Amino acid sequence: MTGNRKAGLVLQQRDRHLLKELDTMRVMDREQAKRVAGFRSTTRANTRLLALTRAGLLRRVFVGTIFGGRKALYALSPAAVAHIEARHPAFQLRQDQAIVRISLLEHQLHINSVYLTVKYRPIPIAGTSLRRWISFHEPLTQAIALIPDGYLELEQASQIRPMFLEVDLGSEDSRVWEKKAAAYLRLAVSGEFERIFQKPQFRALVVATTDKRMRNIRAAVAKATEKIFWLTTFDNIHRDGFWSSIWLRSTGDQKLPLL
Repeated sequence: MTGNRKAGLVLQQRDRHLLKELDTMRVMDREQAKRVAGFRSTTRANTRLLALTRAGLLRRVFVGTIFGGRKALYALSPAAVAHIEARHPAFQLRQDQAIVRISLLEHQLHINSVYLTVKYRPIPIAGTSLRRWISFHEPLTQAIALIPDGYLELEQASQIRPMFLEVDLGSEDSRVWEKKAAAYLRLAVSGEFERIFQKPQFRALVVATTDKRMRNIRAAVAKATEKIFWLTTFDNIHRDGFWSSIWLRSTGDQKLPLL
């Protein structure tokens, strides 16, 4: 398929790349689309996203903003899922739907912000690159009912560093985090992680919205293990950078760089 006859749209390589990335990211706003597709102009991004929407390849929905306005979010349409042979199901969204409860979409946008950081921003550590990223939509195993927000492997000087990602927007209480920490610990000590990913060990990265929230998660996680977990906040990432000394372990006060 080189185009869409109904809309007279000829798909460019940039369009195909955008659709493929939506298979991983599931939903994106205009600024994330600009990063993925390399749009330097907001006008150009708006024009192309509208063309892909009218061609039936994107589903567009609208969500409210904290300033009282609204912004558009984009997801793959069923036609695009079939066209690119997507690995993951698309969000069930109606075209031009106005969404009031956006917790699931907001959560995914925050996951995407980490993904875009590690994939599309230069990593300021020589010889380090993103090897792969995996999104999950079902538990890792039948025995361990754990669905991480993401999994990434960083390659550094021929060494692979596996890491799971958990994004917390404050909707889960401490009991949920205690269970989640116990599940990650079982994954580590049972041999299931090595069986699935062919790697001996991993880290679990947790990014929270506030310092207070991060402290609460640390306390819950520490009941299960002092290992595995590395925690920070989105404010720390935005202010100092993902690769800076902004990470805390489940115990202790020393802030560490991720690598």
